Amino acid sequence: MGANTSQVSDLSENPSLKTLVGTESISENDPFWNQLISFTFISPTCSGDSKLLEEAVIPLAKTLIENNPRTGNFGALVRIFLGRTKELKISTECQDQLFIWQAHNALFMIRCLLKVFIREMSEEELHLQFSYQERVPGSCGDSGDDDLLEELLSNLIHLIVEVPLLDITYSILFEAVTTLLVFFSYQLFYKDILRDSLIYQHIMKGRCLSLTSRLVKTLLYNFIRQEKCPPPATHIFEPKSEGGLLYGLASGVASGLWSVFTLGGAGSKAGLEQEHNPLPLSNQSLLLLLVLANLTDGPDWPNPYRQAIMCFRNTQDTLSMPAEQPHTFQINFNSLYTALCEQQHSDQATLLLYTLLHQNANMRTYMLSRTDMDNLVLPILEILYHVEERNSHHVYMALIILLILTEDDAFNRSIHEVVLKNISWYTERSLTEISLGSLLILVVIRTIQFNMTRTRDKYLHTNCLAALANMSAQFRCLHQYAAQRIISLFALLSKKHNKVLEQATQSLRGRQGDNTALPDYAQDLNVIEEVIRMMLEIINSCLCNSLHHNPNLVYALLYKRELFEQFRTHPSFQDIMQNLDTVIGFFSQRLEQAGSDLSVERVQEVIMKGAQALPKDRLKKFPELKFKYVEEDQPEDFFIPYVWSLVFNSAVGLYWSPQGIELFSMDSG
Repeated sequence: MGANTSQVSDLSENPSLKTLVGTESISENDPFWNQLISFTFISPTCSGDSKLLEEAVIPLAKTLIENNPRTGNFGALVRIFLGRTKELKISTECQDQLFIWQAHNALFMIRCLLKVFIREMSEEELHLQFSYQERVPGSCGDSGDDDLLEELLSNLIHLIVEVPLLDITYSILFEAVTTLLVFFSYQLFYKDILRDSLIYQHIMKGRCLSLTSRLVKTLLYNFIRQEKCPPPATHIFEPKSEGGLLYGLASGVASGLWSVFTLGGAGSKAGLEQEHNPLPLSNQSLLLLLVLANLTDGPDWPNPYRQAIMCFRNTQDTLSMPAEQPHTFQINFNSLYTALCEQQHSDQATLLLYTLLHQNANMRTYMLSRTDMDNLVLPILEILYHVEERNSHHVYMALIILLILTEDDAFNRSIHEVVLKNISWYTERSLTEISLGSLLILVVIRTIQFNMTRTRDKYLHTNCLAALANMSAQFRCLHQYAAQRIISLFALLSKKHNKVLEQATQSLRGRQGDNTALPDYAQDLNVIEEVIRMMLEIINSCLCNSLHHNPNLVYALLYKRELFEQFRTHPSFQDIMQNLDTVIGFFSQRLEQAGSDLSVERVQEVIMKGAQALPKDRLKKFPELKFKYVEEDQPEDFFIPYVWSLVFNSAVGLYWSPQGIELFSMDSG
């Protein structure tokens, strides 16, 4: 970096960089700047290369921190970049690739230096680094009227929203998004949530405010487009046919120049990792969007980015925009829905889906109206199915998405009408044909069972059971295996209940007169009884509302009828057991009348006929089971550390040393 450098190891000895960070001020008109930002450097995309770059930049940045108050060279570099960006849109239209390349290089250097500055100093000190100017004898070293930091932030947003995404602009757009992410990275170094920072004020008020909706829309479109990095074989700076080099660059600079500046291009180790992350701009844009969406409101201003995310509408929506909604815009919902369906393997795409479902009523209504909901639900079920391999936050998000979807009765009906064939990732049993509804039940029950044996997380249990409860009145034509698993889960809970009851009894007997603290078996018993009660309510809800649609559940209930005996007289379950007793008694009697040694087919036939004959009024009515997802009082305490753990782990080309990270523990996420 700087002039002709192409190896990270050369950076500390590079003469141009030494001059930049040194003790001499450099005038903005000096040809030095043109030479400094004319380099070819493979920007790292993997964490190993990013770490090497970071380590090489740290000593240079620290020297600049010392000297910049006298030289103002950092501010000069920023102004050189700003001067280049004023012409960027025209440069793009004219295919003026040299201009774009130099602007990119200047921004890349600013970003690398900023990243170290942010780790080393407070926001107030950072603001000063922008304000220092060359000290002329007899003058003060501070800046004039313009706030250079705010100008840079505003300029980066302008760049992102105005410069079209082409092969020749891909790298500078990526760099602009990445630099904004770096600006927000102060949060990583604070345990408490930042609420009123200087950078937040610039980004949520002032010049940047008017660009809010355009920035959110552009970041969403970057996610939707999923544009791959331009291939390393693309050459921006081709030799002219008449033999001279394009723009007649000085030969000392030209030697390493002619391959396009690509992210992890040819000949770099990053090229090998390109396959793991072939979509750096899409990934980085999504991370920036999530950071913006989760900024906390200021003391006297709401987060405009969250407002934009909450109210944007479909391009197909012809109604006029409501005046009371600031920052609203229109976007193609079909394209966004398709991208969301395709990208659910990543935490950040699942978090975006959650954010839109929870906060944007227009998008939620649109998704629930789709006739191909299986494209969205199947990837979510696959996340839950591989619960052992996923981090707990990703599992929570997937589960809450299901809970939000099951709040809608039309969704609960339609999922039983979608028939799937050969679900390859479901390996416990071959499912050649099953409804989406039955598969959803199977996966949620499996998640409950995994949680009972491993994590024992009450929050996970509650959300799984709430989703099943929401669906229960609309259970239709349950697959035989799904019906079996519902009853098997009840059997597992029953066994666990008996075990805890026995432990509690033995413990009380064995400790008579002993004052040492007892394990809290009463609390364990209480939790298990709550879950058993919920399972009984789910089964009861299905029997009351759609018994005639679910012969397989009645069959499974009859097959394991002895399981329910012990709960008939239990005070916590007596009321809910009445209906189950009625159903078991009614069908048992009909089977006895049909004779002994009945085949499975004959039993099913008796059940089908019996379901039509059972009078509806024989079953006691209970209130409808309905659960609604509500965010915690201070959702930022969960979401901000989560979003930043995603940035820390998956931002392209950014490496932070784990030392000094305060926001989350390094084993989380």
